[in-house]
Amino acid sequence: MKQLFLINDTIANKISYYHLALFLIALPFDFFYSELILISFGLHTFIHVRKDDWQRVFSKPVLIQASLFLLGLLAISYSSDKSEGFNVTTRQLAILIFPVLFALAPLDMEKYKMDLFCIFGLTCVATVLYLYADAVRTVVYFHLPVSSLFTTVFMNHNFSLPIGIHATYLSVYIVFSLLVFLYLLLKNERPKQKWICILSSVILFAGLIQLSSRAAFIAFLMVINLAFPFLLFKGKKRIAFFIAASLVSAGTLLIIVNVDSFKTRYISELKTDLTNDVKIIENSEPRLARWNAITELVNASPVIGYGTGAEKKLLKEKYFEKGLYISYLNEFNTHSEYLGVLLKTGMVGLLLFLYILYFGFATAIQNRDLLFLSFMMIIAIVSVSENILDLNKGIFFYSFFFSFFLCKTKYALLKELTPAAVNTGNQPILKSV
Repeated sequence: MKQLFLINDTIANKISYYHLALFLIALPFDFFYSELILISFGLHTFIHVRKDDWQRVFSKPVLIQASLFLLGLLAISYSSDKSEGFNVTTRQLAILIFPVLFALAPLDMEKYKMDLFCIFGLTCVATVLYLYADAVRTVVYFHLPVSSLFTTVFMNHNFSLPIGIHATYLSVYIVFSLLVFLYLLLKNERPKQKWICILSSVILFAGLIQLSSRAAFIAFLMVINLAFPFLLFKGKKRIAFFIAASLVSAGTLLIIVNVDSFKTRYISELKTDLTNDVKIIENSEPRLARWNAITELVNASPVIGYGTGAEKKLLKEKYFEKGLYISYLNEFNTHSEYLGVLLKTGMVGLLLFLYILYFGFATAIQNRDLLFLSFMMIIAIVSVSENILDLNKGIFFYSFFFSFFLCKTKYALLKELTPAAVNTGNQPILKSV
């Protein structure tokens, strides 16, 4: 545990490392702290930057990541609501800032990758424990039965409410952290660390089920059943792990189906969400009905969209026209990053976004980096039902980890040219897959 916080490096690199660690610790909580730490990390990085370091800013990974932000910025020029457009791009500044800072930072990211991931994972473990403690306190205070913990009163947004974070985004953090601990569990031979990984995994999995985010849960099942066996194992071990993962997944689904509250959330509400009949629902509106309404808008301007910031007013007008009054009053967004990009920047933006995802997938598979591939699968799957790049929690998660996995520090570049020329010093907990 000490090696996560007491690293052996230069003073400047230690400060960079602690900035990143604090950013990950603050990520599940009020975004004010994350923004403050990001500003501090940026100032520290610029203070220590040298003239030669700027060359890395113009590398392909940095330019690819920044391109989506720059396109959104350009799309303000033809938006009907430029003020809202600037609000959106201001929130999305992290998509530009993180790849630039990681390219300039002198810290060897690969060396400390697993240490930082563990810090983030342990933060998520502590968060889940706090939320369960708060739920138990509420149960005791109101003299409710213990079984009420597994009802809708303590599920989904109600469970994450004490820390003020959207249930899906916390679920995304938990899924990534859970995959990190499972990866360490399978690759690490130290008994003490194995038990920490097991305990952390159990807590995170319980939190994932309690939060009941269908998109995050589907992403977890896809990663554990597809990415893990095919990148971690070969031959009989691959088959054995695939069978074991499939059985565990089937067992989890069986439990969900047999607990009424979970069945309602995971199965019944999913079916409802995918219907186009608004009249069958009393207190909500199916997502598919909204998507069909949004598709009509997209078809009217398919190439370049309506510009960044215009979507808010357009959606309200369309919802009202289609009788989707709940969506109108709550000012719901597209609830799909793919549709959101189409609405803002048309096919030009969607093709760029798909290329960025392709670049991430291709890089992860080429490097056989399981955690990078897991991250890309999470982003690609959750983006189907959430505007992950419209809210700060999604923007920070996407921009930090995507930039982290793709960053090419001067140490990484030197290793690629002359692997034996650089003394890597202390090794991280585990090397990248």
